[in-house]
Amino acid sequence: MTGASQPAEVYLDHGATAPLDPRVKAAMDAYLASGAGNPHSSENRAGWRAAEALDRARRSVAGLIGARPECIVFTSGATEADNLAILGLAAALEDQSTPHHALYSAIEHPAVRAPMGVLRGRGWRVEEIPVRPDGLVDPSEVERRIGPATRLVSVMAANNEIGTLQPLAEIAAICRSRGAIFHSDAAQCVGRLPLDVGEVGCDLMSISAHKFHGPMGIGALFIAPGVLLAPIVHGGAQERGLRAGSVPVMLAVGFAAAAEIAQREMEREARRLAEYRDRFLQGLRRADPGLVVNGTLEARLPGNLNVRLPGLQAEALLAEVPGLILSTGAACASGRQEPSPVLRALGLSPEDIAASLRIGLGRFTTAAEVEFAVARLASAIARLKVG
Repeated sequence: MTGASQPAEVYLDHGATAPLDPRVKAAMDAYLASGAGNPHSSENRAGWRAAEALDRARRSVAGLIGARPECIVFTSGATEADNLAILGLAAALEDQSTPHHALYSAIEHPAVRAPMGVLRGRGWRVEEIPVRPDGLVDPSEVERRIGPATRLVSVMAANNEIGTLQPLAEIAAICRSRGAIFHSDAAQCVGRLPLDVGEVGCDLMSISAHKFHGPMGIGALFIAPGVLLAPIVHGGAQERGLRAGSVPVMLAVGFAAAAEIAQREMEREARRLAEYRDRFLQGLRRADPGLVVNGTLEARLPGNLNVRLPGLQAEALLAEVPGLILSTGAACASGRQEPSPVLRALGLSPEDIAASLRIGLGRFTTAAEVEFAVARLASAIARLKVG
């Protein structure tokens, strides 16, 4: 970047959240300018306008994952969608006397792990599915553990820390053959890579707008026809009676705009980000030939890179590069003292986990920013090795 102005700050934490796309903001602003209205008020024009906007948004979000609009229930985000999927299914089964069993992968987001813990506290037998050292679930492990009492299997589409893409269709086929409901937290994948619920065979799928440049505060749960859930938020009869409370139409409009942009641009964007990711990795390997990638590169989100630098402390490295916004772990787990459960599930030691760095590229990442970030990190690595 000789002779070029250097960025004051480079955002490399798209796994935590993706900055709002200006086109999404414009769509939200346009809706706000049209006037107020509650989509659940059927007695006036303002309510009708809001309801029409919400219907359009539902169709756009459904289209992103190949679903029918009536299968989409809006939530406050993927965390609520995960809770509705898991606890809502459990509540719908409470009148059954048969024993209950649930499976989830060892690298699930806390939004899945925590409600699974709630089920355990209610007497369910809840079991973790291990992952291989490359970060992938082996479908044969699902098949080995699933049984007549298994009601639910939850495996995320893409991991939030290491970016690994799971073999959802194979796992879904196993679940279908054994009569278990299959849920996937797809918050990291939807909008970044093509994902069709029909092709995959998901019964329940959680998504979140802010992971692909939509607004924070809104997500959705896809519920396949015939899957019965009970509400976990009680009140009015909004969202088919499954999620009480007025839907924030402005956020839904933003969600829809993000979905429409993603449908048009994600494949081209994925190719560019994979190229940038590989360039980033090559630069870091030149700086530290001992670098190791956490998780497979073959089945991975295009903008994700999670590496460990043996002998270095990732937190010390971040302190050396204050202009780079990246992380040593998942944002949902910041503040915890124990090592990352995801990296631990791969078999990494506490020392290896402490040496690990997560890099997340996104829509507005430029080639110049990649070059700048690699140069800054390489310089910092050299300083820490000398020190």
